[in-house]
Amino acid sequence: MDALNYVFVTNPVSKGVWSGLDAVAKSVGLKPKITQMQSVATQMSSVSPLWKLAGKNLYIVRLAGLSGASAVVLGAYGAHRNWEAYDEKEAEAQRKAFDTANRYHLMHTLALMSIPIVRRPVLTASLFLTGMSLFCGTLYYRSLTGSQRLKKLAPIGGSCLILAWLSMIF
Repeated sequence: MDALNYVFVTNPVSKGVWSGLDAVAKSVGLKPKITQMQSVATQMSSVSPLWKLAGKNLYIVRLAGLSGASAVVLGAYGAHRNWEAYDEKEAEAQRKAFDTANRYHLMHTLALMSIPIVRRPVLTASLFLTGMSLFCGTLYYRSLTGSQRLKKLAPIGGSCLILAWLSMIF
């Protein structure tokens, strides 16, 4: 997190960009006048690292770590798996489903990392974990077994993922 803070906020180039954007915002009247002249870079550099903000929700970050590790392990397995099926078309469909599941799994694992800073972390984490389980789990199951019997759960999981992203707003 400190590396991202340096890249986007505290290095000299980023400070210049933020200061320039601050001046532009003031000149067009988008930024209200404040008594102390603080630049955006100064305000953003004072933000605590995520692990400090997590507080009592640190278990969510730990779940994200577990989810990320499993996504990497499953990705390695899928990359080295022998995708033999009855025909080439079915094997390609299974590989594509696995790749989609793995991509969404890893992407939403990264989203789990930011959950401690949202207003309702338990709700958002529950929606993300349910969505990942139903959407990614269904696609993993389909790709590894060839069975279509759980495919009706994928749209429910996708809806949970959408709701999780929306819950970060409110």
